[in-house]
Formats: sequence, C-alpha cells, structure tokens
Amino acid sequence: MRTVIVVGASLAGLYAVRELRAQGYDGRVVVVGDEPHLPYDRPPLSKGFLTGDADQGQLALSEREETAELAAEWVLGTRARALDTRGRTVVLDDGRVLAGDGIVIATGASARCLPGPPLAGVHTLRTLDDARELRAELDHGPRRVVVIGGGFIGAETASSCAALGHDVTVVEAAPLPLVPQLGPEMASVCARLHARGGVGLLTGVGVVALRGAVGAGTAVTAVELSDGRLLPADVVVVGIGAVPNTDWLAGSPLALDDGVLCDDGCATALPQVVAVGDVARAGGIRAEHWTSATEQPRVAVRNLLAGRTVESVRALPYFWSDQYGSRIQFAGRRGEGDSVRIVEGSADGVQDGPDVGGSGAVGGGNGFLAVYERMGRTTAVLAVDRARPFMKARRALAAEQAARLAEV
Repeated sequence: MRTVIVVGASLAGLYAVRELRAQGYDGRVVVVGDEPHLPYDRPPLSKGFLTGDADQGQLALSEREETAELAAEWVLGTRARALDTRGRTVVLDDGRVLAGDGIVIATGASARCLPGPPLAGVHTLRTLDDARELRAELDHGPRRVVVIGGGFIGAETASSCAALGHDVTVVEAAPLPLVPQLGPEMASVCARLHARGGVGLLTGVGVVALRGAVGAGTAVTAVELSDGRLLPADVVVVGIGAVPNTDWLAGSPLALDDGVLCDDGCATALPQVVAVGDVARAGGIRAEHWTSATEQPRVAVRNLLAGRTVESVRALPYFWSDQYGSRIQFAGRRGEGDSVRIVEGSADGVQDGPDVGGSGAVGGGNGFLAVYERMGRTTAVLAVDRARPFMKARRALAAEQAARLAEV
C-alpha cells in the first residue's frame, strides 16, 4: 500500500494513524476531518471544559512533536461525500478526490436532534464548537436549564451546569436513566446522584415540543412534556443519543445498519477497508466508548496491512462517567437476567457523597463495588467511588474472559 486514507480526524482516527506508524507502515497517510480542529478529547467537553476548569489546549490528544512525527497529511474542515464502489476513492465536499490503497473509516457519530424549527438556547453537546457555544451561554448568569435525556452525556452536562450554579432539571423518557447499561437495580441507585447534586429528575415522561414566547424571537422559553406540564427553560440541552455518520457511504457496497457492519476484526465487506470507533458495528456491536475507539485501531490496522482478518478485537468493554463529584465505572457485558450484588461498600453511600480525597480504598469512604453474575460466572463489574477495588476486579474479569476465549 502506498496511500492509506483515514476518514475521520477523531480519537479513533488518530489512534489508527499511530498504529499505522507503530506497525511499520511508512507510506502516505491522509486524514480527512469535517471539523477544523486536530483530534481532541471529547469526554471533558461535558465536564471540565464546560465548567471552565479545562481549556482547549488541554483537550489536545497529541503534542505538536508527535503530530509532526506521524507525518500525516491533515485535510480538515472538509467532509467526505462519497466512497467509490471499489472502496479506493474518497470524494470530498469541496470536489477533491483522494485515491488510496487502504481506507480506515473513523467518522464517528453525530448528536440526535429533536424535530422542529431551531430555537436559540437549544444545544447538543458532541463537538468542541458545541461545548463552546453552550459554555458561552451559561456564562450569562443563573439560567433555568432543562436537559433532555438522562444518559451519560445528559447526566454529566446536568452535573456541570449544577456546579456552575444553574437551576437544572433532567427529563428522561424511560422509567429510569441508564437501565440498558446498568440494569434497573443499579440504575436506581445511580439515579440518586441527581438528587445529591440538587438536580431535579423527571422520569417516565417524554418531550412533546420546545416552546418559544410569542413576540420573543426564536429563543426557547419552555419544554412541553407529554403529561401536559411546561418546564420553564432559558437553556435546553438535548442528550438523546447519537447517530453514526454513515450518510456519505450511501451508494457504496458497504453494509450499513446503525453503523458500518464489520467482522470482529473491524474489516468491512470491501477489501482493504476497515472501520473503527463510534461508526463501526464490529461483530454485531457498536460501542460508543472511549476505550473502544482506542483499542479497535490496533486490530483494524493489523488486518488492513495483512489484507485479511488475522486478529479479532477481544478487549473487555469499559466505560466511566463523572457525575456530581462521583465516578461511575463499568466493565464487562451485562446481560438481561444477570443477577447483581454489592460486594463492597453500600448503595446508601451514594446519597451521602463521594469519598473525599478519592482514595477508593477497600472498606473506606462512600460508594460501592458490585458484580453482575450469570450461572456462577461474573459478567460485569460496577463501581461508584471505588476506583482501586474496581481496577482489581476489572483485571480479574479480563483475565477470566481471556482464559475462556483461549478454550474456544
């Protein structure tokens, strides 16, 4: 291969470039990104960056020296418009055509939006520019903030807004937030964090429409709920999930179904085309987590350079979330019907606040460590403010998984 094109200047895209060089590829690398920024870290956008504790410089994922050493050509601020039928040519919005011998698709996902006309004061939080706009609006003094969606982005944004002194309400259509990830029992426990942070949580109710006052221009003034209530709002943050960025692949031979369909080695149906990160549905799973975006590229690049799938992604799923001064950590694959039990600490501690100093020491501070089990085997582990015991449990679970895979 003389040229590899990485479509997506994302976390996964950057890691793909790093892996290309680390695995000995010395040809031309072209990285296409729709944003004007070099790759940056997204998790702080809803946390430290929103509260002003971190600036843009601290979000950079690579130092200037490393960027230079990677010797990649960065085509930024331009979207990919199409992939040709052979998967060798990428057409850009500005009319340029890039030809490559290998393609890494790392276009990520975009925030879902509510239907209806745009209103000032309504935000999503997915990109650096999104976070800048929201942070600027929150700087105008105390605001009534309604966060639609109680998932991780919604909860983290609500936490940050509350820390800045705003009046915050979270609206979640499901009976509890985070049930798909944590299961109902642990989701109920973690939902208490909102009350501890002074944030209202309304569950089991949907949003009908966003309202603006007559004669007040196009600024949002209220959120209308499915039960008829109107929540006054100066700022609305929509956190209802993300849609994989696959529109540009329409018409290509790639199979698309909530992402780019890949085998468990991130290889697509087209030779020399792999997909990584939020856009990849590898082995039937699309994982929108930081760890997936950093772990998939090593395997994907190895398979790309080999010209066939020689390795599968075997990493144990892991994610974390910082909310109201506490850290939630989860690793593994929870299944419906798994039992869960707390093996350290107490769920009552979640109401009391985090372990001051963040030691996460065994038997010390608040929070808890829980394990999910099925047929006598641990399937996943969850911790709130128990970092060190969680890491021990995570390593043990990863070792157990590796041993089971070795038996296959």
